Amino acid sequence: MPRQESEFPTELELEILKVLWEESPLPVRDVRDRLETEAGRTLAHSTVITMLNIMHRKGYLRRRKQGKSFLFRPKVDRQQVAGLMMGDMVQRLFDGSASAMMLNLLESAEIDADELSEIHQLIAQITREQNS
Repeated sequence: MPRQESEFPTELELEILKVLWEESPLPVRDVRDRLETEAGRTLAHSTVITMLNIMHRKGYLRRRKQGKSFLFRPKVDRQQVAGLMMGDMVQRLFDGSASAMMLNLLESAEIDADELSEIHQLIAQITREQNS
């Protein structure tokens, strides 16, 4: 029985999306090179082609023919993917409580003073917007 397709990108798909979010469109060889240099993933050329085609079929990528090869670019943006994955985590792991997730993150992550200041500013901004 074939494995059920995930509704979210797999780990390798996310690495490919990160490469393409940084720069696109890219041909297969450039995606492969960046996966090796940026993510430490050494993959066969045929594996990268297969993954890119699967991601195109899933709706994560667009592709266009240029000469003998295809150029790939993301069809989904980082915020969209992050929002869906975070929403799923809030529902499944924290029973729908975003505050429980945030408290867990704040308690378990190493957050420096600059990041903490950014979080305070975002909370203040969201509070102002909701009270307007």
